[in-house]
Amino acid sequence: MRRALSLARLGVGQTSPNPPVGAVLVKEGIELGSGWHKGPGRPHAEVEALNEAARRYGEGAGKGATMYVTLEPCSTHGRTGPCTTALIRAGIKKVVIGATDPNPSHEGKAESMFREAGIDVIEGIEEPDCQAIIRAFTKVQRSGLPWVIVKSAFGMDGRVTRPSSEGQWLSGDGSREEVHALRGEVDAILTSGKTVRSDNPRLTIRGTSVAAEKEQPLRVVLTSREVGVPEDSHILTDDFRDRTLIYRSRRIECVLRELVSDHGVLTVMVEAGGTLVGQFLDEGWVDEVVFYLAPLITGGDIPAVGGEGAVDLKRRIEMRSCSFNRIGNDVRVRATILRNGNLADT
Repeated sequence: MRRALSLARLGVGQTSPNPPVGAVLVKEGIELGSGWHKGPGRPHAEVEALNEAARRYGEGAGKGATMYVTLEPCSTHGRTGPCTTALIRAGIKKVVIGATDPNPSHEGKAESMFREAGIDVIEGIEEPDCQAIIRAFTKVQRSGLPWVIVKSAFGMDGRVTRPSSEGQWLSGDGSREEVHALRGEVDAILTSGKTVRSDNPRLTIRGTSVAAEKEQPLRVVLTSREVGVPEDSHILTDDFRDRTLIYRSRRIECVLRELVSDHGVLTVMVEAGGTLVGQFLDEGWVDEVVFYLAPLITGGDIPAVGGEGAVDLKRRIEMRSCSFNRIGNDVRVRATILRNGNLADT
């Protein structure tokens, strides 16, 4: 299952509106085939594994084998056929499942279908990690809202202010390179009209840390102005201008739900100034934060996180599952928001 998980991670950021899934086909201790879901409309992980086994060992290679898959196989016909049917036809002897599919159309149905076909089923193997890799898909299925990540870089005093003569960067080269890998995990990058007007960001993936097959994320701008984005902005003039969406005077919730329903978005990353970041946090839309702390004291009046904030300690925002990593002179903190005593997962 850990091998299947490593394969599933290869698809993170490329499968929306589907979840990333990995699968490994094994017989008598030998791996016959493996695969992961590479994108909507393409074969699911289980079929990829079966196809590889057929190429390597001939048709019928899966008969009597065990399929390890990070997510419960689908049982309905969508762009592709149901994986449950494919596994039954292949003569699979046992299916080992990591996580139950949160899609109500599939949830819990595979087990009864397999048992009726005489296939043994084991569930819940490496379940926490298998659930974690589909957390955005799970949130969409349960709430209709995407998984929201806030990314920000700031100095030791929590400020993002720098004189215009010094450029816009606070974090070091290594941190900025990692941000491009982080953008590779998401389907959309959301910012404010103010940020576009002041920084003219590109909000694209650059460098070699992301798979070539990864489509550039949507660039989503929230603005209260009728003309909130200058016509010569990078996001309106570059090769990816058709990936730019501008929402004027729209509620955050409406925008997030529309990104899911109309654009198949699972994960959104907010890259904006402290005002919009604070609003996202105050209103409870954020699931995860990625903060880059630079060894600088910048001063100034622009905080990394603004908004109204908590009126008392009982209503403060807490985080769990924190990871810390030193990147050059910077420290990166990545953590999940804790809500009502539970990690953000719905």
